[in-house]
Order: sequence, then structure tokens, then C-alpha cells
Amino acid sequence: MTDGLPTDYVTYEEFGRRFFEIAVTEDRVGGAIAAIAGDAFEIGPIAQGPGKIAKVTAKVQILEPRVRRHVGDAITFAIRIPLEIDMVVDLRIDKPKFMVFGEISLRATAKAAEPLLLILDVEKPRPSDIAIHVTSKSLRAEVVRIVGGVDAEIRRFIAAHVAGEIDSPESVQAKIIDVAEQVAESWGT
Repeated sequence: MTDGLPTDYVTYEEFGRRFFEIAVTEDRVGGAIAAIAGDAFEIGPIAQGPGKIAKVTAKVQILEPRVRRHVGDAITFAIRIPLEIDMVVDLRIDKPKFMVFGEISLRATAKAAEPLLLILDVEKPRPSDIAIHVTSKSLRAEVVRIVGGVDAEIRRFIAAHVAGEIDSPESVQAKIIDVAEQVAESWGT
């Protein structure tokens, strides 16, 4: 350091890359994903099974996302969002209950855009990105679940719900950081 100024300068490109690596952390991405995913939602009733006689309803609780960052040419994130689901299948004569544990797997990439934006580009999940484990207390409930294709329908519905949340106006705002605006605010200009 000479006269209080550093002497080990970097290029603008190196500065920008370092800025991205410091600004886009697992904790910050986890916070943005939590804002996008929300806390809970309900499914149904969805008609299932032969003759669509069964009506499936579920309360989905969204837990804290787990985020793993990979720094390469691009900064990418593997995101896992745990779920707890209370599900009821109304058969008109019986209402078996199920406890479902699941997880949504998402992928995201940190991107730069004009004029000076930092964007978290989150891919929409497919049903295959939803893993669930269903437990029930009766053989009848298990048969209904399997014959009715309930697991696949839950995965499809959760994937569609999360895709809709990713596209919501609030989520779009949560995925964009206007760096120029943040710098102006911090310098009071």
C-alpha cells in the first residue's frame, strides 16, 4: 500500500468475477428460494383412481431449503427443498390418511444482465425432480394409493405449483438484484 491506496490492482473482469463469487452465496440464494417457495400450500381435492371416485387433498409444508454452490465457468446451485405433506384420500366410505415426506430438487444459475443486474435463473422443476416417500397405516390405504396413481399425481401437482411460484411477479423480483441501484443507495446518490 502506498499513500493509503492498495497497489495490487485487478482487472475489471477479475473484479466482476470476484464480486459475483462474494455476492451470490449459498445463504443469499437460500433466502431467495425460501421467499419464492413460501411456507405452505394445499393440494386438491384431486379426483383419482378408477372412475375418479377418490378425492385426494393434501397440506404441504415447505421446510428450509438446502443449497450447495458450484463455482465453475458459471456459478450454479443445487437446491433441495424438503417437504412434509399430510394427505387424505376420501373414498366416500373411508378416509385413509398418509404422511408424506418429500423433496424438491431445483437448479439455479447466477447470471449478469444489462444494465447492471444480478439474476438468479431458477429452472422450473419437472415431476421427476420431486421425490416423495409415502407412509400409511392400513393395507387399504396402500392399495388405494397404488391403484389410484396418487404418488405421480402429487409429484405432478407440486412441480406445477412450484413452476407457477417461480413465474409469479413476487418471485421474479426476488430473483433480480439491481446492482447499480444498490450502489447508488449505499453511496447516498
